[in-house]
Amino acid sequence: MQLSKIPKRILVVDDSRVQREFAVDLCSRLGASEIHQAEDGDQAIALLRQAPQIEVVILDLEMPGMDGVQVLHEMVRLGMDPAVVVVSARESVLLNVVESMGKSLGVKLLGVLQKPVSLEQLAGSLGRFAAVQQREAFQAMAEQVPDLTEHDVATALRERQFVAYFQPKVDLRDGHLCGVEALIRWQHPEHGLLLPGHFIELIERSDAMSAISLLMLDISLQHCRRWHAAGLMVSVSINLSARSLSDSKLADAIIERVMASGIAPRYVMLEITESAIMTDLGMTLGTLARLRLKGFGLSVDDYGTGFSCMLQLSRIPCSELKVDRAFVNGASENLHLRILLESALDIAHKLKLKVVAEGVETLKDWGLLRELGCDEAQGYFVAKPMPGDVVLLWWSTNKERLQKLVKPEGFLRRVLGMDG
Repeated sequence: MQLSKIPKRILVVDDSRVQREFAVDLCSRLGASEIHQAEDGDQAIALLRQAPQIEVVILDLEMPGMDGVQVLHEMVRLGMDPAVVVVSARESVLLNVVESMGKSLGVKLLGVLQKPVSLEQLAGSLGRFAAVQQREAFQAMAEQVPDLTEHDVATALRERQFVAYFQPKVDLRDGHLCGVEALIRWQHPEHGLLLPGHFIELIERSDAMSAISLLMLDISLQHCRRWHAAGLMVSVSINLSARSLSDSKLADAIIERVMASGIAPRYVMLEITESAIMTDLGMTLGTLARLRLKGFGLSVDDYGTGFSCMLQLSRIPCSELKVDRAFVNGASENLHLRILLESALDIAHKLKLKVVAEGVETLKDWGLLRELGCDEAQGYFVAKPMPGDVVLLWWSTNKERLQKLVKPEGFLRRVLGMDG
C-alpha cells in the first residue's frame, strides 16, 4: 500500500474514546505524524482555531452537544477549510444525505464511511487528499487568468493554439488499450496550458464552435494514423457540443475529413451529452442518424446526470454509454452508488451498448467494475490525459501493469500492497 500521499496532520473527532483510539491507530499506521483528538464538536472547533495547519478532520456524526452535522456547518461559517472524512455507524441513506449536504456547502469531502472503518477504506479516503489539493490549485490558476474574449478564441483558432490531449480507455476484460478520448487544451502564448474550465463556455457561445470541433477531429486523426501505423489499433473519441450538432453541415464535414484520412469510421467515436441532444432535437437526431449510417460510433456521455436518460437512449442510435464519474467514483464503498451503477450497466447491456465507466480513480472501483461486467474504464487510475506523442510510450510502460490487473492473482497482489 502506497502511503506517500496520505496527509500528515489529522484531527479525529469522536465522543467514544475507544473509537478515537482506533482511528488514531489507523492514521498512525498510514503514516500521519501529527494526530489531534477531540471528544465533541465544541472541542473540535476550538482545536481547529488553535491549529489551522490541520489538513483533515475525521468526523463522527453522533455526538452529544454539537453533532457532526453542526460541526460541518460551523466550519463553513467560520471559513475553516480542512478536508473531511465522515465516519458513522448510522444507515447508508443518512450518510448519503450528509454527503450531499457537505458537497452543497462546499466542504472538501474525502469520503463518507460506515463504521467499523477498515485500514483500506481509510487509506482510500485519505489518499484522495492530493487530488483535492490539485483541483484547488487548478481553480486558483483559473482565478488568475484574465478574462478571455471571443476575439481571443478566433485568434487561437487561426494560430492553432488549441491542442488535443488524450485520455486512455482500457478494456476491463483483458486490460488492452482500446481507445482514447480527445480533450481540448488551449496553449495560450501568455498563460500557458489552459484547461477547458477556463474557456469551454466561451467557445461554446462563439461562432467558432464547429470549426474547433473539426480542428480537434483533424488533430486526432493525425495521431490515430500514427498509432495505427505502429500497430496500436485504438479508436479515438471526439466530443461534440450542442451548437455543433445543430450545424446542418457538420455531418458532411466530419464524413469528408474521416474518409480523406484513411481511418475507418468505426475507429471514430463521437461523444454527445443529453443536454446537447435536447437543444434542437430534430436537427440533432438527423445529424446523428447520418453519422451512424456511415459507421461512426456514437456515445452518450455523462449518463445519469439528466432526468430523461433512459428515454433518450430509445431515441439515439448510440453504440456506447459513458457512465458519469458521479456514479463510479467511490461506488465500491457506497451501497447506493453501487446499486445505481449496477442499474446503469444492466440497462445498457440489455440495449446491447458498450459501457465505459468514467472517473475510475481507485483499485477497488476498478475491481467493482470488473465484477459488475463493465466493458471499459477511463480515469486517473488508468492514466491522466497526455499529448498524442506520448501515448505509444505510455502504453509500452503501462501495458504490463494494466494487464496484470485483469488476472485474479494480479488484482489480489495490488489489493494486498505486494506490488509497491
